[in-house]
Parts: sequence; C-alpha cells; structure tokens
Amino acid sequence: MLSDIQLNEAMLAGLYRQPLIPASKEDLEKAKEKPVSIVNASGVDIPYKFLGKNQRHIVMIVDFPHDVFLPEEHLKFISKMLEACKLNLGHVAILNRAASAVDINRLKKELQPEFLLLFGIEPVSIQLPLSFPHFKDQEYAGCNYLFTPPLNELNQDTDEGKLLKSKLWLCLKKMFGM
Repeated sequence: MLSDIQLNEAMLAGLYRQPLIPASKEDLEKAKEKPVSIVNASGVDIPYKFLGKNQRHIVMIVDFPHDVFLPEEHLKFISKMLEACKLNLGHVAILNRAASAVDINRLKKELQPEFLLLFGIEPVSIQLPLSFPHFKDQEYAGCNYLFTPPLNELNQDTDEGKLLKSKLWLCLKKMFGM
C-alpha cells in the first residue's frame, strides 16, 4: 500500500522544491495556484511519477497537495471502483497533479492514455483544448475523457455522495463496455 512506497533522494528533492512553510499568505496562495514541473539539472522534465502500472493505459488524475499520490481512504475507494469494473491498480496510472504540473501533450507521449479520468481537475487546466461537464464522457484525439467532481466529494456516505457514485458508475460501465 502507500506505506510501502520508497522514495529515492532525487524524488524527495523533487517533491520539496519549494519551502515547506510559505513565508507569507501571498506565497501560500501562489503555491496553490500552479504546481511546478519537476526538471532535472539539464532542464529536461523528469517522467511523471504515478501509482499503478498503467497496463491498460487508464490514467487517473487527482489533486492532493498534502499526499504523494492520494489519501488511503480514496485509494480504497478507487480500488473498489476498479474491482467493480474488473480492473485493478496494475491496469491504471494515478497521477497527483499537486506533485507535478500535468500537460496533456506530455502525458500522451509518456503514458499513452486510452482513458483519462479527471477527478476534480478541469480539462483546460491540463491544456486540453476543450471543456465538458461532469459525467459527460468525451472522446477526443484517440482518448476517452471523463471529468468528475473531486474524490473527496465522490467518496462520501451521504445521499449526495451516493448520487455522485451512481453517476460515476454509469459512466464507467459505458466507458469500459460493461
């Protein structure tokens, strides 16, 4: 699980390129606005770090500023969702946009997604040249996209959370031909 993840020195340095404690409120707001792209000494982008093995080219993008990938309770939710779709973490790649800026062109080169699920991530924020509403799957340039509310809204045991989960389930059944 997440507690078994080991990070080397370069990965740790990449995660903490900015001060851990912002000097001012203004610095804190700037840090929230745009995640940084992690580059090596020669200025080349370091490949995206992701959870999973991406065997089925299903990419999920989340945004959790205080986690390497995502909180344990949301990982359990995603695991159950994948299991219901007859998939597992080996089939997907989970990227945390808070750890590194995501650009659709670079993402397509590196991970070659056939399906891209955006959990609370606006399509235009990853430079997709289109916008679409929640739970409206969208095919574009050889990839199927799905934009949903953030995981912390989906993963609730409230009536609203249950409604959002049912909408997500209907979309996933359609996307994966179930």
